[in-house]
Amino acid sequence: MDHQQVDSWLAAYVAAWKSYDRDAIGALFSEEGRCWYHPYDEPVVGREAIVESWFGDRQDPLGTYDADYHCLAVEGDTAVTQGRSLYFKPDRSIDLEFDNIFVLRFDGDGTCLEFREWDMGPRGQA
Repeated sequence: MDHQQVDSWLAAYVAAWKSYDRDAIGALFSEEGRCWYHPYDEPVVGREAIVESWFGDRQDPLGTYDADYHCLAVEGDTAVTQGRSLYFKPDRSIDLEFDNIFVLRFDGDGTCLEFREWDMGPRGQA
């Protein structure tokens, strides 16, 4: 993987999040992918389980958020990324803002084998 490939994967990740298209989500992750949404969580294991994890209580209402992520570093099949996730009020003013770090490991096809997420909102933010 290189910076451009990781940035392309991140753009596809944001597009999948904005659409909640199951095929687009699934295309991001390998069949045996593992996903940690928080450092102390047990991983979600397998593509189908990861796709399902995007729905239910994790699903954000369409059109109420945006994000921009970019690659900071790549070594071999592992990348570190940083970005911002924004959630909007009905008037489109910012309601919540998070700074995100992802550590990603990819297979030879450019799909994600391991996805680890850390996010932080501003101090005092609910």
